[in-house]
Amino acid sequence: MTQIDYYFSMISPFTYLTGTRLEEIAEKHGAGVAYKPVDIGQLFARTGGTPVPQRHESRQAYRLQELRRQAAKAGLPLNAKPMFWPTNAAPSAYAVIAAQSAGGGDLGGLVHGLLRACWAEEKDIAEDAVIRTCLEQAGFDAGLADSGLLAGAETYAANLEEAVSRGVFGAPFYITDGDERFWGQDRLDDLDLHLAGKI
Repeated sequence: MTQIDYYFSMISPFTYLTGTRLEEIAEKHGAGVAYKPVDIGQLFARTGGTPVPQRHESRQAYRLQELRRQAAKAGLPLNAKPMFWPTNAAPSAYAVIAAQSAGGGDLGGLVHGLLRACWAEEKDIAEDAVIRTCLEQAGFDAGLADSGLLAGAETYAANLEEAVSRGVFGAPFYITDGDERFWGQDRLDDLDLHLAGKI
């Protein structure tokens, strides 16, 4: 089975704007998805990226326009300046890692639910209650929010090292078995075409 390694940030608006399209594309092509949340701040620091507040004002203004346009294209509600952003992404990332290990629920739904909570519902995804609710809504045991914290932290750190070594520099980022790399939710159509053998 073809596998897509999916590197993403729990506080990235562009990851949120992926919606459920990655899962739809993977299902269409019979591919699996390995979810690999990463610390976007550390990823930027390691690969030459600049945190949003440190970018030139023209880049920040363009980012806001692009978010508005991409949200409209995706048909997703978006608050480009949410109340709880930035926040500590680690607790929600640990929950995703624990859920992937446990199985039995909708992992893509969990990721999207947490991202939606941040970018459309004005919720703090560092809060235990928010994470537990998202776990339950995606068909997982809410207790995963509390279990496997050490393993989650270790995997989260390992994901970052792996991402840097494989050429990942932003989020969302998709890598196929053949090391074809796609950066950004606006490259999902290209990923789809690649898996279809057209590009």
